[in-house]
Amino acid sequence: MTSDDQLDPSETPTETAPDDPADGSDGPADRGVDHQSSEDESADRDVEVPMRVYKAITVFTTLFAIVTVVGGFVVLDSATNRATASLSEIQPLAALAGIGLILAGAAAYAFSTRFRAEGMGKSKDDTDEQSDNG
Repeated sequence: MTSDDQLDPSETPTETAPDDPADGSDGPADRGVDHQSSEDESADRDVEVPMRVYKAITVFTTLFAIVTVVGGFVVLDSATNRATASLSEIQPLAALAGIGLILAGAAAYAFSTRFRAEGMGKSKDDTDEQSDNG
């Protein structure tokens, strides 16, 4: 074994559970796999709120996102004179403001997807169902 083949201690592979358990169990449910880490990740991502608050957040952030994204494209369009202006005719501050509005709308919408109402199902990342596409 050459020195190039040796593993760096920081690159040691982590131990994983085998796919075929030796104890004869049928799968992860029988092995007692702890789902606490995925629940912690979900708790970090999702914010559970009452249904009334969820509806208000969904309506107003979606409205804000639509208005800012469309407004951003309008400002960007006017800054570039419908994308026909030469480089010297472009208004860079207005173009950057348009791009900023587009990004603000996208960020607001993405942030609003973190909320869920009480009683709503978990996100699809937290399901225990197996994928049947492969």
